[in-house]
Amino acid sequence: MTAPAFVYVLGSVSGADRRTYVGWSVDIDQRLVTHNAGLGARSTRGRVWVLLYAERYPTRREAMSREVFLKRDRRFRAALAKLL
Repeated sequence: MTAPAFVYVLGSVSGADRRTYVGWSVDIDQRLVTHNAGLGARSTRGRVWVLLYAERYPTRREAMSREVFLKRDRRFRAALAKLL
């Protein structure tokens, strides 16, 4: 049996600049710590991130597939960014 995987959306504000980042992980809390330590994806470095949204999937494959979809869904991400 495999561990569940998660798709997550992070948000960050710097002045008027609001950004979102979509990723997947088997441990969201640890992944957020990694991003905020500057060790995550290059595009997340140098910013403070907060978890805006997450979905749980039974397999990594399903989580990765959903990640691709959410990365392209600009309307959804813009709505989440307004929560910042």
